[in-house]
Amino acid sequence: MSAHRAVQNYLQGVRVLDLTQFEAGPSCTEALAWLGAEVVKVENPNGGDPGRSSFRGKPGQDSWYFLLFNANKKSVAIDLKSPKGLALVTDMAKRADVFVENFAPGAVERLGLGYDAVRAINPGIIYAQVKGFGTGSRFERGLAFDMIAQASGGSMSITGEPDGPPIKPGATLGDTGTGMLLAISILGALYRRKATGEGERLELAMQDAMLQYIRVAFASMATTGQPATRNGSKLLSGKTAPSGVYPCKPGGRNDYVYVYVSRANPAHWRRLLEVIDRADLIGDPRYDTVQARAEREEEVDAIIANWTRQHDKHEAMRLISAVGVPAGAVLDTMELHNDPDFEKRGIMQVMHHPACGDFKMPTWPVRFGGGTLPVGPAPLLGEHNAAVLGEWLGLSADELAKLHQDGVI
Repeated sequence: MSAHRAVQNYLQGVRVLDLTQFEAGPSCTEALAWLGAEVVKVENPNGGDPGRSSFRGKPGQDSWYFLLFNANKKSVAIDLKSPKGLALVTDMAKRADVFVENFAPGAVERLGLGYDAVRAINPGIIYAQVKGFGTGSRFERGLAFDMIAQASGGSMSITGEPDGPPIKPGATLGDTGTGMLLAISILGALYRRKATGEGERLELAMQDAMLQYIRVAFASMATTGQPATRNGSKLLSGKTAPSGVYPCKPGGRNDYVYVYVSRANPAHWRRLLEVIDRADLIGDPRYDTVQARAEREEEVDAIIANWTRQHDKHEAMRLISAVGVPAGAVLDTMELHNDPDFEKRGIMQVMHHPACGDFKMPTWPVRFGGGTLPVGPAPLLGEHNAAVLGEWLGLSADELAKLHQDGVI
């Protein structure tokens, strides 16, 4: 099977009404779209999802940011502040399987599309909400973006050098990380509904989601009785040497290799010593045990770094990995983008977009039957007005033309 030929029908027939914007909500609904659900994004006719203009590329085009989080979706542009527009979306909610929103606290209820209202017209609905802070939290009315979630959810407190300030991790755990947890929960609710017919209300706060991603830090705290600390590139779960990034030639900003010797496998240390031409240290009591190396961590790091500086990061990774020791070159986004291996395996694919042109992007990384799921373009604003409203609500061409004339769509 071709790397791009996995069948995209796992959620075929599932209709998702997507009232999300930016990243946390769109990440969730995009995951469902990758799996074959019909995801219809409801957007304001005046500009649509604000993500369309975030990190904008060429003038007049949707941003690359928007394309990344809205692949394989459809778009209807409907004015929710118009009674006719609200009526359209309410009618769509009657026919949807899943309803997802991430508006500011209270906004969806003010529109008349809160859980109680939607459940009254569609008792089997899976109604999912992304919030910044959870219901019952003293901050539940607060607004949150990725960095707010990471600050208040603990991930920043354990990121950075031990003697430095907290640092926001580069990965958008607060946004995409939240979206993935909600998507998994929606799948669970859909599975149960298939047997029982019961709907479900799901709510996930971005702050709460972060606790899922820092569980090892809580294990560290339980061991020491103190808050987990920042430990740079080292592990939080106790001193392990060697463990960290080591400099490589020619000394650029990302010319490092991560080397890790497992505490559970004594052979790692012996193999590493052989590959770095320090077999003379095998059996040396100063370094032979996990405890001994932890006490001489700086010495151990210097021994490893002395060797890695003689190699570029790719060579260092290849040589160390070849003897069964975990190692990984620090690869930047351009290196990953240009690595033909990812495109060959279908992990990076090219989105053919009608306005923005070709755009190579990371796709859904799970392989199904040996293949990856194909990427479809992110929608133009309101691109599917006629198709969706005609199919879902049975509106005629004349009715659609009147709604457009009235500024509803």
